[in-house]
Amino acid sequence: MNPVILWPEGAPNALGTTDEDVPAIFPYLVEGDTNAAVIVCPGGGYEFRADHEGEPIALWLNTLGISAFVIRYRVAPYRYPSALSDVQRAVRTVRHRAAEFGVDPAKIGVLGFSAGGHLASTAGTLYDAGLPGAEDEIERQSSRPDLLMLCYPVITLQEPYTHAGSRIALLGAEATAQEIESLSSERNVTGDTPPTFLWHTSEDGLVPPENSLLFASALGRVGVPFDLHVYSLGGHGMGMADGDEHVRRWTDECASWLKLNAFSRSSF
Repeated sequence: MNPVILWPEGAPNALGTTDEDVPAIFPYLVEGDTNAAVIVCPGGGYEFRADHEGEPIALWLNTLGISAFVIRYRVAPYRYPSALSDVQRAVRTVRHRAAEFGVDPAKIGVLGFSAGGHLASTAGTLYDAGLPGAEDEIERQSSRPDLLMLCYPVITLQEPYTHAGSRIALLGAEATAQEIESLSSERNVTGDTPPTFLWHTSEDGLVPPENSLLFASALGRVGVPFDLHVYSLGGHGMGMADGDEHVRRWTDECASWLKLNAFSRSSF
């Protein structure tokens, strides 16, 4: 299936007309008419999008009976709020076109890696219910995901645990303390934040595991269910982690969690 352009008439604040200026989702659909769907946000420090955190993840989700959409969101030189607008639009689009995609509009998750995990966590904490009177029917849809999956995510933009490169690419080197706090996702968790699966490695020297711990703690304080897995060995950017006998189990544990949340039809 061809990519779905999120704004056929041009994205808000677009700087040009190249592929990098045109946010899109790439569908990986499974058969059926009431499938769960997951929007996949590859990482890359808000500077690029890592291929190994895109299609391989979508194909794995397909094995669980879940349709996937890999998002081409805008990265540097674009800054906030472009990437957030893109993932919100993706959620709205899949929800609006659910019947066409064979998707249950009440089962739309967002999964992200590293900076894509920050984007996913932002989608799960800074959403809206849609604009009922909007001329664009897509904008009438809620942008709230039903589940979040955060893989070695950047969560906080505050020292000492942030990933400085992601923060600078997103907000610029001169970001104010208020701007930094406002996009530190652990600060924005509420009782309505979606149930969340998180995994990290304790050896991650690029994005410290405290990022996942901060988000899990915030969820716990307000009673939102979460799964948290921190593996003792392993670095950053592992993706499927096929080459690591221990860390690769994250996919089984996530599959179990998805089944628990009635997202997966597979016995994995």
